[in-house]
Amino acid sequence: MTIVVICAGGPKEEIVTGDFLLSFKNAVFIGADYGTITLMDHGIMPDLAIGDFDSLTESEWSRIQERVSGIEHHPPQKNETDTELAVIRALAYKPEKVILIGATGGRLDHFEANMRMIYRLQEMHPSIEFKIINKMNSLQFFQPGEHKIVADSYFKYISFFAYGSNVLNVTLKNMLYETTDEIIDLGTTRFTSNEIVGEYASISFTHGICLMIRSTDDKE
Repeated sequence: MTIVVICAGGPKEEIVTGDFLLSFKNAVFIGADYGTITLMDHGIMPDLAIGDFDSLTESEWSRIQERVSGIEHHPPQKNETDTELAVIRALAYKPEKVILIGATGGRLDHFEANMRMIYRLQEMHPSIEFKIINKMNSLQFFQPGEHKIVADSYFKYISFFAYGSNVLNVTLKNMLYETTDEIIDLGTTRFTSNEIVGEYASISFTHGICLMIRSTDDKE
């Protein structure tokens, strides 16, 4: 299984630990702009650094040039964000999973751009699993069908939201609060903070796009 982990330039406080990142055996690591420095500070040498690098100091840019073998330097005047360039580049590795970190903290416009980008790419590439992960949350989109959800002792709480339009015929199994052929209305909070009962659960639905957020209360 090919996994690509992309680190964007969000605040370091939101980044999951280096141990978590290193748990992805043989993953391809891509740094988007300042995310390259973040990976290096976590003991990970990126396979690729990409972006305009306009947020770096001269010493940080020199550090990347000296240590990272693959660098794609783009001009600041461009249509795509550095993060989007990195995610598009990740597709060349034909991954089964793309994990984006450093993408939720800081500026809300960057967070919204990253969410909508992942939503668009998930629709375009349904065979790839895209996730946005920070210290307290894991986000991903589901298309219509049935999806197995493996229990995770860290990301204990699970919430489901309609993204763009109502999600229809929603059935939740092996969860604390189960449903059969229900509707996740756009804007509702009804499907917030559920929990898996046992080793795995499932969600199935027939129409719409569902955003799943898995969360923890652990702030350490």
